[in-house]
Amino acid sequence: MGVELTHDWRGSIASALDWWSDAGVDMLADEEARDWLALPPAPATAESRAAVAEPIVEALPETLVDFVAWRMGDAAPEAGWMTPRIAPVAPDTISLMILTDLPGPEDHDGLLGGLPGRLLDRMLAAIGESRDSVYLASLAWARPLTGRIRPDDEARLIELARHHIMLAQPKRLLLLGQSAGRVLDGTNGDESSERKADVQRLPASIEAVASYHPRFLLERPAAKAEAWRHLLLLSRGTGQ
Repeated sequence: MGVELTHDWRGSIASALDWWSDAGVDMLADEEARDWLALPPAPATAESRAAVAEPIVEALPETLVDFVAWRMGDAAPEAGWMTPRIAPVAPDTISLMILTDLPGPEDHDGLLGGLPGRLLDRMLAAIGESRDSVYLASLAWARPLTGRIRPDDEARLIELARHHIMLAQPKRLLLLGQSAGRVLDGTNGDESSERKADVQRLPASIEAVASYHPRFLLERPAAKAEAWRHLLLLSRGTGQ
């Protein structure tokens, strides 16, 4: 029988460390070259910290025509969604603007088609309006593949919607659905509550009402009575 050899690995490691220590290597070293004679960086001043912390403000188009063109271009948030975008069509005079959340699966040539669109047409007729007389737009100009707006995207889209409203300058604003309702400052997007407020940070006061989306009303017909009160509030003025 042969003799089984044993290996003292602890001793080998200790010997290797002693060798490096004798060679003058007594700390961890990076593979990247380092200028040991370089001066340390200067301490950050209040001005330099402010410059770093200050966000870059994006310059958005300043006319409605340019804004629509920008939202349909490659720089818009929906450019990478790989789904068709639907641009709003403005009447000659924008008196009533309707903002929904996103195109539906049945929307191809315009927003709110199919059964939700037919219900919207009846809602508009009840207050003496029609699609030709209103400015119909959406928070997201394309439909995500998931059918829902991601929370990470929603804040940016709300910011753009406020700018959109500022450029359109409607006298009245109807917001349909939870996401669109969050355009109003101070609301939490609760689908079950009636809300009325002026849109903030706009140069002119715009009477705004947030209500249920037509597809929500199709699923819960009992909410139509409350939606009718929202329409009356919009048509008669939020100050009444």
